[in-house]
Amino acid sequence: MRAMPSSSRPVISFLSDFGLDGAAAICRGVMLSICPDAQIIDIAHTIRKFAVGDGAFILSTALPYMPAGVHLAVVDPGVGMERRPVALRVARGDVLVGPDNGLLMLGAEALGGISEARQLDNRALWLAPATSRTFHGRDIFAPVAARLATGSARFDEVGSIVDIDALVALPQPTAEVGQGWLETEVIYVDSFGNLRLAGGAQDMVQALGDVSGDRPVRVEVNERAGFGPRVEEARFAETFGAVPAGTSLLYIDSSGHLALADNQGSAASRLGTAVGARIRITGTDAQP
Repeated sequence: MRAMPSSSRPVISFLSDFGLDGAAAICRGVMLSICPDAQIIDIAHTIRKFAVGDGAFILSTALPYMPAGVHLAVVDPGVGMERRPVALRVARGDVLVGPDNGLLMLGAEALGGISEARQLDNRALWLAPATSRTFHGRDIFAPVAARLATGSARFDEVGSIVDIDALVALPQPTAEVGQGWLETEVIYVDSFGNLRLAGGAQDMVQALGDVSGDRPVRVEVNERAGFGPRVEEARFAETFGAVPAGTSLLYIDSSGHLALADNQGSAASRLGTAVGARIRITGTDAQP
């Protein structure tokens, strides 16, 4: 993955589920106290609480467009427990900092893969004088990220080597394809209520052939809480405006994933659908 144009000032990108109640600002303050020249890019702080998979998805879609630098991510329901704090050096030259709970892995893959991993066990790089059990974003991750960005700490100084194969990885849903059908899973629900799905354009073509020209498809949504499967028709379209307002469409999103949406509406709210729901897509001539 080719790096975006770099800057003379160190770059730290930052993603968390901290919301807007001050925790993200505290971490930024720690980083700027250590590395006052840093350009901090806030990727997102409204990741669904404790949703490591959501954070991993957004990180993977954002990092290829970030300048080379240090990338801090904290969605950490296991804070203070057995999970390791880690730093990952990747092929593009960046360093990812965060918990070893699967959060960083897709982002590292998007930047060419992990070349080296280390546990953050050098306490001299943590925030002094004390470290809390519940705010490692402030006390461990932010100060280490800032010291790496400013160059006051080398990557090999952050702590002991971790076997790359020992890092925690999240299970990754994939699309299953057959003759005339595709079965997939909701992997992320964005703020518009669009359902991002496993699989992409190649899977659609393999399952249904040419889907250009606003071709109608049959969509069966399963695992709706308290309801049975819901079957409806949607159009495969290149953009939202290709269908009337309120109409469902399948499209390929900006990161290459298949997605289901309502034009100017929330498909997630209308269908009562969340991450993990299974979706089956067939041609409209298929039998129920």
